[in-house]
Amino acid sequence: MGILKAGIIGAGFIGSAHVEAVRRLGFAEVAAIADSNKESAEAKAKQFGIPVSYGDYREMLENPEIDVIHNCTPNHVHYQINKEIILAGKHVLSEKPLAMTSEESAELLELARRHRVVHGVNFVYRQYPMVQQLRAMVREGQLGAINLVHGSYLQDWLLYDTDYNWRMAPEIGGKSRAVADIGSHWCDAVQYVTGKKITKVMADLATVLPFRKKSSGGAATFGASTSEAEHAEKVAIHTEDYASVLFHMEDGTRGVFTVSQVSAGRKNRLSFELNGSRRSAFWNQEEPAQLWIGRRDRPNELMAADPAQLLPEAKPFNHYPGGHYEGWPDAEKNMMLQFYRFIRDGRDPLAEQPSFATFEDGHRSMQLIDAILESSERGAWVTLPS
Repeated sequence: MGILKAGIIGAGFIGSAHVEAVRRLGFAEVAAIADSNKESAEAKAKQFGIPVSYGDYREMLENPEIDVIHNCTPNHVHYQINKEIILAGKHVLSEKPLAMTSEESAELLELARRHRVVHGVNFVYRQYPMVQQLRAMVREGQLGAINLVHGSYLQDWLLYDTDYNWRMAPEIGGKSRAVADIGSHWCDAVQYVTGKKITKVMADLATVLPFRKKSSGGAATFGASTSEAEHAEKVAIHTEDYASVLFHMEDGTRGVFTVSQVSAGRKNRLSFELNGSRRSAFWNQEEPAQLWIGRRDRPNELMAADPAQLLPEAKPFNHYPGGHYEGWPDAEKNMMLQFYRFIRDGRDPLAEQPSFATFEDGHRSMQLIDAILESSERGAWVTLPS
């Protein structure tokens, strides 16, 4: 197979990141971009030097030269666009959440399998070298039996009541916000590293700011707080700013995590710790090139990312020598690298489990979000479907 050609639907923050990551591969190119209208698509195409632009993504799906479609749109249109991509016979890489409901995500998974397209969900944090290193250490038994898992994902970009974004509106962002937006990433990373599924949850959710001020222009994801508060519309908020979730994993391992988008000073702090019967390990996305390893009877260790010292499974995810630290854009590149190699090499998504998250992982994430919301509403433990 020659150069793989990609089409990007959605030209915002994450769409731009996809464009950059694909271009770093060397055997794929971004051939087209689509946005909500022709003017916006043309502007983004000019900005990124993309040869073709569409004001309607359906025109892109009819282009026979495009092999892969990236769905980087707002949440409420994920299901419909993903479905149309699959029915067009294109390989599909979707942002999460995969759909708005677990019924929709189940349908997408079945469709992707039936049409035998390669399907991925951009759970990017599993693609960091030190996360891969930790997964390999767990598989080798270096930590012993994993007894406890705990951590958090904290942000501050929605701290003020003048912070308003489309994610606040349930009809666009979905019935969950903090859990679906960032808690889903935490759960994917932890389940991937441990090799265990979360099967039972007890959740506490809260809307810290019940009202926010919505300016006429809204705000970009991770954008600065608006200065138009005196002219803003007061809007009631019905999605959570915060959640804490107790959970059980399939083998009885216990855990807990907290997510928040109103934690001042925490920009994008996904972190988790595994406590094993022999050792503990801690990783923090804001310091991604190091892994803390804890021991009872010896000094603790701070391991730095260095391909010369990584286990074989983790080496392919670390592309530069030790000290040349790689971060979030490099994890995005790793995501695209794993996904596009799978397509290039003609591998069968029904025959093997890839290192990137698939629609199966995306569907499981939707089931987990549903269970967390139900648990918070009922004030009770909820078991996920088997």
